Amino acid sequence: MNLVDLIVFATLLTVGFFAGRVAESRHYASIRKRERELAGVLVFTNRMPSSAAGDRDAALVSGSVVVSEDYFKRALSSLQSIFGGRLKSYESLLDRARREAVLRMKDQAQRRGARMIINVKFQTLAIPGRQQGSMGAVELLAYGTALK
Repeated sequence: MNLVDLIVFATLLTVGFFAGRVAESRHYASIRKRERELAGVLVFTNRMPSSAAGDRDAALVSGSVVVSEDYFKRALSSLQSIFGGRLKSYESLLDRARREAVLRMKDQAQRRGARMIINVKFQTLAIPGRQQGSMGAVELLAYGTALK
């Protein structure tokens, strides 16, 4: 590895760190704002008794999101995988994806006039990157039954 390669690597790592930080903080700010706006749509992971839901208009609603890892998260997780333990950089990636998917599901329910979503479930899918062992991105799907 020559000096030019090392400089390019360090530059990409630095740009990836700062660009990823900015993008992540903007996304979290957007998530917090929309969570406040959609606080009136209640979300439950359990089923309601059929007698309570029998006279309500019901519809399946879902929210899906694909969130990509950034270069810094990939480099950091590669280093952390040598030593083992939690990959905090990927935990924030999954947290953002989950919260975004729930917001999209709540938005769809609100547009249908629903006040609550019951029996909410989550599905995740890791989308592999171009390199061996690289995650690339994560898709998260949240779905449930919206009730008016």
